Amino acid sequence: MKYTLFVTRQCNLRCDYCYIGKDISAMPLELARRVVDYAYARTPPGEQMDFVFFGGEPLLEFDRVRDITALIEQHPRFDPIAVQLTLVSNGTIFSDDIADYVREHNVAFGISCDGPPEVHDRFRRYRSGKGSAATVEETIRDAIDALGQLMVNAVYRPETVDALPDTVAYFSSLGVRQIYLTPDYSAPWTPAHRRLLGDIYRAVGAHYKDYYRADDPHFISLIDSKIALLLRGGYQPGERCSMGRGELAFTPDGGIYPCERLVGDGGGAHRIGHIDGAFAPQLMQCHHAPKVDGAEAAPCAECGIKPYCMNWCGCSNYFASGYYDRVSTLLCASERAAIECAAEVYRTLEAELGDMFFDHASGSPLMNSI
Repeated sequence: MKYTLFVTRQCNLRCDYCYIGKDISAMPLELARRVVDYAYARTPPGEQMDFVFFGGEPLLEFDRVRDITALIEQHPRFDPIAVQLTLVSNGTIFSDDIADYVREHNVAFGISCDGPPEVHDRFRRYRSGKGSAATVEETIRDAIDALGQLMVNAVYRPETVDALPDTVAYFSSLGVRQIYLTPDYSAPWTPAHRRLLGDIYRAVGAHYKDYYRADDPHFISLIDSKIALLLRGGYQPGERCSMGRGELAFTPDGGIYPCERLVGDGGGAHRIGHIDGAFAPQLMQCHHAPKVDGAEAAPCAECGIKPYCMNWCGCSNYFASGYYDRVSTLLCASERAAIECAAEVYRTLEAELGDMFFDHASGSPLMNSI
């Protein structure tokens, strides 16, 4: 079960593609207590729980993050093996105190960075219009020095997708070994852009293979998640999108949403409840596409790689098509290119490295990357 807490909606950046409305609200501690109690109450004993601190920029309210962490860890149901804490930051705030907190509480710490300065600063700027790349790069270096490892997530759009291989190389040069690559599904992707994805992903795959050959393996989500699926025979029951059921997001005013990406400006279009009131996940049906004789869209129904495709991701579908359950042409093209790339990478490295690569590919964290 995944529970995302919007510690604050305030942010010191004004990223062009951000899907979260900004204001100065922060989650009151008493409301956070009710969210934590609610999360424990609805999670079956022994089931994995992930509390995610999100925003806005959650580190603008670092003291509140620490206070909520105490609520989580002091709860009678707390199990350090079953409970994971995650914090997602824009990379503009870091300190020794933050590093100590991450280490002490075993927090999975992630930073959003779109790539080298000429890529990152195109969309991720301060309110003044100044780019944030220099600060974020310094934070990445400091965090790796202090923590030893770091997750970095890069969002790519039509304007920056061709720089994706350079972005991977840039992260590698900074010491990053856990790289997540995420397309902006709401961007204006054209057929020409979609046709480029195969070549671009293969170039990322070339970096991936080179890192393994140099005995310096990198986790790259675009490739590793699909290799895991190829070995497992596709997504298993319970691994597909569980928004509104296996994952919930909570805003500073107590609103409940099926996914953090659907909070928007807090206007309530995707709201399915309130921490102090009713919970109505059936409201998600309002964003489902009209059915044609109850049948699944023909292209997906007949597709041979459907078991390995994330065509079920409700928020990605919504941002591209306007419906939780209608797959976009971008997602189709991206998934097909990623699966083909992962298959080629696996075949090549297994042939070259044999059991050594297979043992990695069938192990953790790769197999848990989906």
